[in-house]
Amino acid sequence: MHNEHPQKLEAALYVVATPIGNLRDITLRALDVLAQASVVAAEDTRNTAHLLSHHNIRAHQLIAVHQHNERSAADKIIAMLQAGQSVAFVSDAGTPAVSDPGALLVQAVLAAGLRVIPIPGASAVVAALSAAGFDAPHFLFYGFLPNKSAARRSVLLDLQGHPYTLVFYEAPHRIVECVVDLCAVLGGARQIVLAREITKLFETIHSCALRDAEAWLLSDSNQQRGEFVVLVSGASPRQGLSAETGRTLKILLEALPLKQAVQLASQISGDGRNELYEAALKAKNESEA
Repeated sequence: MHNEHPQKLEAALYVVATPIGNLRDITLRALDVLAQASVVAAEDTRNTAHLLSHHNIRAHQLIAVHQHNERSAADKIIAMLQAGQSVAFVSDAGTPAVSDPGALLVQAVLAAGLRVIPIPGASAVVAALSAAGFDAPHFLFYGFLPNKSAARRSVLLDLQGHPYTLVFYEAPHRIVECVVDLCAVLGGARQIVLAREITKLFETIHSCALRDAEAWLLSDSNQQRGEFVVLVSGASPRQGLSAETGRTLKILLEALPLKQAVQLASQISGDGRNELYEAALKAKNESEA
């Protein structure tokens, strides 16, 4: 039993990371805090009750805090903290407030002048990065892309020029169409890593060229199951715009408004919109001078 010798925790909000699959992926410190906290606030009390009973912990008090009641629950939790109680906050899996409920609660507790203490642990994005084999020193964690293809492609157009590894979360029912859009916007030559069901029984971490990812997913419907972390290699560093892209942009600017010309030039060339926008402004100014 972890709560045989309870120590008094300070009156603070403890943001506690919990396993993302394998129930053994929890830290000793997290178990101590969950056993000793006056209150455990959970995204789904049933999930958390299962985790606690697995580790022989009986919560003193278990309350629900999810995206629909986060603002009102924050007021209750602040009152508890002000009364000297300690509150451990957990989401369903992984680190709270990272593509998960919790950010509003943390914000409210900090605004009330109270202490927030992180208890680090499992994170799907960090686990996937550690096993992806990308040696780029920087990564951009985007989280979930928009549900609809047009909105998703628009976001990807903004991201395509970045030299950083791009990291997304994706749901199983959207993974194939997401990969199709990634390939269409970012180009098939980039490397993609599909990390599925991390730490669970059917964990799969597959690396291939982006152009081959759709066929791999379609070859076995089992590979479309579970939650995904999707990692895509960053854009190759470019030495300014190529002469061909410059000519394309010039032709488009003669026929179209600046914003449309930049968007089309970006889709044709694969260059980032920011770089093209700067070049378009420069060209426009020169032609008006």
